[in-house]
Formats: sequence, C-alpha cells, structure tokens
Amino acid sequence: MIPEIGHFALILALSLAVCQGVLPLIGAHRNDATLMSVARSAAYGQFVFVAISFICLTWAFLQNDFSVLYVANHSQLALPTGYKISAVWSAHEGSLLMWILLMSAWTMAVARFSSDIPPRLIARVIGILGLLSVGFLLFALLTSNPFERLIPAAIDGADLNPLLQDPGLAIHPPLLYVGYVGFSVAFAFAVAAMIGGNLDRDWARWTRPWTTVAWLFLTMGIALGSWWAYYELGWGGWWFWDAVENASFMPWLVGTALIHSLAVTERRGLFKSWTLLLSISAFSLSLLGTFLVRSGIIVSVHAFATDPTRGFFILSFLAIVVVGALALYAWRAPSLDSDAGFALLSRETFLLLNNVLLVVATTVVLLGTLAPLIVEMINGGKISIGAPWFEVAFLVPMLPLIFLLGLGMHTAWRQQSAGPWLRLFRVPAIAAVVVGIVLPILFYGRVSILVAVGCIAAVWIVISSLIQPVRSWRRKDGATAITRSALGMSIAHLGMGLFVIGATIVSAFGVEADRAIRPGETIAVAGIDFTLKEVHQVQGPNYLAIEGIVEIRDSGEFVATVRPQKRQYQVQKDWMTEAGIHPSWNKDYFVALGDQLGEGTWSVRIQYKPMIRFIWIGAFVMALGGMVTVTDRRRRRVAK
Repeated sequence: MIPEIGHFALILALSLAVCQGVLPLIGAHRNDATLMSVARSAAYGQFVFVAISFICLTWAFLQNDFSVLYVANHSQLALPTGYKISAVWSAHEGSLLMWILLMSAWTMAVARFSSDIPPRLIARVIGILGLLSVGFLLFALLTSNPFERLIPAAIDGADLNPLLQDPGLAIHPPLLYVGYVGFSVAFAFAVAAMIGGNLDRDWARWTRPWTTVAWLFLTMGIALGSWWAYYELGWGGWWFWDAVENASFMPWLVGTALIHSLAVTERRGLFKSWTLLLSISAFSLSLLGTFLVRSGIIVSVHAFATDPTRGFFILSFLAIVVVGALALYAWRAPSLDSDAGFALLSRETFLLLNNVLLVVATTVVLLGTLAPLIVEMINGGKISIGAPWFEVAFLVPMLPLIFLLGLGMHTAWRQQSAGPWLRLFRVPAIAAVVVGIVLPILFYGRVSILVAVGCIAAVWIVISSLIQPVRSWRRKDGATAITRSALGMSIAHLGMGLFVIGATIVSAFGVEADRAIRPGETIAVAGIDFTLKEVHQVQGPNYLAIEGIVEIRDSGEFVATVRPQKRQYQVQKDWMTEAGIHPSWNKDYFVALGDQLGEGTWSVRIQYKPMIRFIWIGAFVMALGGMVTVTDRRRRRVAK
C-alpha cells in the first residue's frame, strides 16, 4: 500500500507542476494577478507530494519491503539502518527522486523568499522551474519508476553496492545534487528575464545569492566525493579525471564564472550577455552530467544506469532546454548592449579575463571527456584521454588565472591608477616569490620550476586574499569596515590558495610504493618504517574482513597503528578495500592491504601524502566564503 501511495503522490506532483509551469506564465503574459498567484501555491503543493513520495520509498527500505524492485535490488536484511536510508538515493531511480525533491525544495524556497521581487518576474521564474519539474517527473514516471513491484517478492535483497556502504558517500550525493539543481534557479531567472525583457541590475542582484548557494553546495559535494575516492577506492589519489568526476567539475567551473559575471552585471550593468550565457551553460552542463551518469554510455564507479532509453530521454530534454534558452537569447541579444565603459586597468578587465579563462578551462575538460565517446560513435574506434593530458591542458588556462585572481580583487571599478596599484602589490609579490621557493626547499629538500611556480601562485593568492581583511581589522573607523560580501570573497580566494598549496606539494613530494610483506617484516617508505604486526579476520555487520595491523614509526619513534582491511560482503561477494590512514594537518600515511601472494605474504600499497588535507580544507574554506557572502543583507534588499 505504501508504494502505491508514493507513486500516486508523484502523479499528483506532476499535475501541480503542470499548473505551476503553465498558469503563471500565462498570467505574467496577460498581467493577470489571479493566474500569477497560482505559482506559489502550486510550488508548495508540489513539494509536499514529492516529499510524501520520497518518505514512502524511504519507509519501504526501512521495512525491508522486497516487493518493491528498487528495494530488492539495493538493500538486504542485514544492511545497517543508516545505509538503508542512504540506499534510497544510491542508484538511478532513487537518486532521480531525490533530484526531483531538491528541485521542488529550491522552487519552494524561491517562492517563499521572493516577496520583494516584481510579481511578473517571479511568476515567470517559478513557472520555468515548474516546466523543468514536469520534465523530470515525466522522466521518473515513464522510465524510472522507483515503486515498480516485484512479484513474487524476494526473500532477501541483492544488497547495497559495497562501495556505497560508507558515511562519506551517503552525504556526497545530496550535497552534489543541491548544487546541480540549484543552478536551475539561475537558469530560470535568466530565462524569465529574457522573456520579460527586464535585464537590469536588479535581476542580477536577485539571482546572485541563489547562484552562490548552489555553488557552495556543489563545492562541498565535489570535495566530499574526492575525499571518499581517496580513502575508499584504495588507490590513494584525490582526482582521477574520471568522466563522471568531470561532469560535476564543469558546472562548478562555469558556476564560478557566473558568480563573478553577476557581480559585474549587478555593480555596473555590464556583461549581460556573459551572465545570461553562463546561467544557461551552468544548468545545461548539470543536465549533461545527468546524461553521462544515467545513459550507460560510460563505465565509471560513479555511474549507475545502463538503459539507453533513459539516456535518450535526458538528451532530448537537454536539447529542448538548451535550444529554447539560446533562441530566447538570440531574440534579446540586440538589446543587451550597454553604454557603460571601463579602462584597460580596472576590475571589469580582470573579471572579463576570469570569465574567458574559466570558459576555456571548461572547454578543455569537456573536449577531453567527450572526445573518446565521439570517436567511438563515428568510427567505432577507441581512444583514451587520461589524467596526464588533463593535467597539462587544464594547467594552461588555470595558471594565469591564479595569478590574475590576486590582482583583480584589489583593482578599482571603472579605472585604476597604476602607481598606487603597483605599490600595493610590491611587498606581497616579493613575499610570494621568496616563500614559494624557500618553503619546498626548507621542508622537502628540493624544488623544481613547476613546484616553485605552484607554491608562488599559492602563497600569492593567500597573501592577496588577506590584504583587505587585515586592512579593515587595523582601521578603527567603522565606516571603512569590510562588507560581508567582500569578506566572503577574500575567504573563498584564501581557500583557493590553500587548495593550490595542497595540490602542488602532494603532487611533487608524495611517495608511493607497492611491496610484498609478511607479518613481522618492516618496509621503509619515505624514511618511515611500516611494520606488519599481524593479519586476522574481523566479522562486520554484513561482511567478513581480513584486517592487517600495521605499526608506523618515524626514526624509531612510534607514530600510529593503522588497520587496513579487505572486506567481502555477504551477498555481493566482491572484495573491497578499506585503507588504513593516519591523518595529520601536514601529511597522511596511507596503507592499503592487497591480495595474498603466497603463504603468509601480502601485497600492500604504502603512500606518504604531504599536505593532502589542504586540498579538502581549501575546498571547504571556499564554500565557507560563499556562505559568508550570502549572509550580506544587501543581497536581500530591493535594488533602488
């Protein structure tokens, strides 16, 4: 009975989404207040019914209702309760339902916190979001029904994918989806503004907070996914340039450009074309990521669908969204010119270069991701574009961007005098060069050109991001206090600097060794001794594990004991790796237990990872900067 209620709730949600998508748009066209007022009520109602459906699916998992095909395929009796809940969004049908739930939640939030926005504009925004919801609800009901029955019911389930039985991956998809779906709000504002022709600074002001919130959640989602891959997959890396990883990274890059472009449009009324196209691109790339994950055209640990019918549906939906939005843009393009100008040395110039370089970086990732698929479709051949190509090609636009980043945030709008500007950067630039060269020599004993460039860039960003907050703190005049928006910008840029430090140091000075070892033997890696004390079996709630006990010593002094495992789950018999990691703020010791090579001999992967935590610390500091920016009350006021 519960699954039938969940399915019927989705049908009711679809009915309300149609009303939400059609009636407010008609009302805005006719300036009919009655029809426009339907928008908020329909948005609230749609959220309620989608939430009921999601709760019904969750209840089916908790009650071990194996008469539901989706539950039977992704749960089992012995699965811990926490993982039964996360199993709801562990595969295609449930994750799509979560996507729909989050989209209805975003729509409800827009409806709730938009009382100061002109009625016709907000009616169009909610209407566009309603039409997007119609597309996803049809996708769920026609091709991906999570409540499909299994007759007769299974006695036990096929279990949750062992890779997903981890706290990090239970949290990672919701954060990622909040970011993905959040860009639909920026898209809806852009389309609504183009329909109404009100492409002014107010539109940018209203769009910017929603875009920032979506961006910060996507940032946290990507960082958490990287962290999970590091400790769960057993290879010890933090980014593999996997096609699905890239699918989440591309909207982030474009979303970063969009936030900066919105700042210019809000402040000066410039870059309207950039802002519109970036709004369209950010959500379109989110849909492209959905297509890559759910179409079955790629093989990845992150992908969870192999049905071409679903891929065709998403591709058609993506085409309708992109073509429709670009047609509107072509219609409004002649009216987007602005009489405002800016000098060559100005903040606008740096933000324009920021947009160009981020779009180039996105294009590089897009081409590298899709090229193997396109080649295979054309002639059936296979090519492989791996991490070495991405790392070199991506560095080309990103390296100048990192150095320009520190300059742009301290440059005046419209026009900057060169003399004071150069004097401001004299000391930070010298400090960045000196520290960037000395730091790797002091701590790691050597430096190369690439390492020096990376460290100089990182220190440059850190120092430049601290200039404005330190100046504000030292001044006693409250009138010159830094705004929360400017403080958030500085914090986000500081996070980028920390990320660059971590990525540079771990890439240059990390050490990896695959060795054979017997209990009682010691292996030295990077001057650190790793002793395998013993290997024994451990019984988990729904798995049996082989666990090694490895003692780590540095110059004879005890550091830590780690317990790497190889787990075999009761239902899905594949062996899974659980690395033993001893973390600290400036380095990680990583041990992964491999296969048994012979009587009493085991393969192990031992890694020394200096500064790797700075990668994830930097990402979450960036997200914190976004949070601080959103709390700026000026972002919630009506533009006069």
